Amino acid sequence: MTSRREMLARTGAAGAGIAFAGAFSELFASSAAATQSMGRGAGYGPLVPDPDHVLDLPEGFSYRVLSRTGEPLRSGEGLVPQACDGMAAFAGPRGGVILVRNHENRTTAEHKVPTVEGITYDPAGGGGCTAIHLDRRGNVVGEHVAVAGTAINCAGGPSPWDTWLTCEETEDKAGMNGHTKDHGFIFEVSGADPRSTGAVPLTAMGRFAHEAVAFDPHNGVVYETEDAFVYPFGLFYRFLPEKPLGGVGSLRAGGTLQAMRVPGVPDLSAVTETGAVFRNIEWIDVPDPLATTTSIRDQDFGPGGITHGQKLEGCYWGGHNVYFVSSFARTQDGSTATHHGQVWRYDPDARTLTLVIVFGPDTNPQNPGDEPDNITLAPGGGLMLCEDSGGEQHVFGLTRRGEVYPMARNRQNIGTPEAPEYGEFAGVTFAPDGGTMYVNAYTPGTTFAVTGPWKK
Repeated sequence: MTSRREMLARTGAAGAGIAFAGAFSELFASSAAATQSMGRGAGYGPLVPDPDHVLDLPEGFSYRVLSRTGEPLRSGEGLVPQACDGMAAFAGPRGGVILVRNHENRTTAEHKVPTVEGITYDPAGGGGCTAIHLDRRGNVVGEHVAVAGTAINCAGGPSPWDTWLTCEETEDKAGMNGHTKDHGFIFEVSGADPRSTGAVPLTAMGRFAHEAVAFDPHNGVVYETEDAFVYPFGLFYRFLPEKPLGGVGSLRAGGTLQAMRVPGVPDLSAVTETGAVFRNIEWIDVPDPLATTTSIRDQDFGPGGITHGQKLEGCYWGGHNVYFVSSFARTQDGSTATHHGQVWRYDPDARTLTLVIVFGPDTNPQNPGDEPDNITLAPGGGLMLCEDSGGEQHVFGLTRRGEVYPMARNRQNIGTPEAPEYGEFAGVTFAPDGGTMYVNAYTPGTTFAVTGPWKK
């Protein structure tokens, strides 16, 4: 059992304190850089107020705005869409980088993803992805639509062959909210060559409110989270492809979708002791992956039922395990217990599930609840986590010793001077060489490149 540790992080920035319980070193077991870095202290110092009121960073760091909602796409296809969300960075030609960025748009969005022939699924859908091409110096040299006509593209995950799996966080069917086709699918997207992937829903991977995916690089199994905050809550899935690790387009061949059953645990929120281990985890075939008449999470999984969790969001592979995040749980919504964020680890070889971390509540009484969302390992050591709650919004850095520090603060006020509000961060990711952090402000839609002494 993982040892229990409780501490209160000291960040050196007002309103950025996080309380948590657990052994944070667990999250870094797969990162050699993380086990060696950040040895002399947490973080890079206090945040320095940005005179332009855009992004506060530690001294020595700087940002560049790569893209903003409403500006023209360099391709001439239309305007940069709104609601910038999940994102990944891939190696581009001649030392450059290609960013593939989600847009969590509905049909009512002001700035939808422009429809483009050959890569549009449902012309009525407002979501999709755009791609930003950077040269080796970090300059934007291209920006274009990568898939269009999808809906509420929230997060996703990179494939082992450098495509992006974008996830629709909806269960809308044709005729609902103006859509002309069923939604709630995963789409494979190439930022380098969008027409090579098109706009094909990966229907065998299920139709539900998708959040994120992570591949087991050893056998090609794909793990999927379901972001459902309305009872009955979401499930944790795995997809067994017919053509595992088969490359671009191989997931279209289909496979088997299964949901996780933790014997004796119908609701993950009921587990509050970090280090709790559950053995003999079961995987049950989903009766109707297309949710033809009934949402998957409400289908009959037979004796023993199935295990639910509120707000299952971030998901990533580390070492020989898959980690996933429950952003929060609230008894008033129907959860068994309240928490402000959990991180779980599933070991497929041992068939065990372990509660690694429990967050919060936030130590700032004006901003209760941390609600961790997007999460990524930093190549230079540590882990970055996007905050999604109320009040000021941060990207937090986390060290393997469990120290929490502020890496960035969004200063773009989307409220009023009398009642300021700041849009959440999303899509934090790093360049393949680890020298640049990319992150989105969801509102106002902004994509940043952050450079500085990452390996100090």
